[in-house]
Amino acid sequence: MSAVAELVARTGLLLPESFLTSEWFAVLAAFVAVNTLMYVALATVKIVPKFRINWRGRSRRSETRSIHPDAPV
Repeated sequence: MSAVAELVARTGLLLPESFLTSEWFAVLAAFVAVNTLMYVALATVKIVPKFRINWRGRSRRSETRSIHPDAPV
């Protein structure tokens, strides 16, 4: 085992505490947190079925586009 791997295995730490408490690491952690929340929100929106309001108006066709010409509009 190399000296670094042995040190990591012995102490159980991958990064020193001074590295984890630095300001730029806190900014990076905040960015990752916000990004994760955005992806959770987007995934939730994709899972939830669409909410549609059925109303008669301009969105209704005036003619049928069915292969059966006598079908109701």
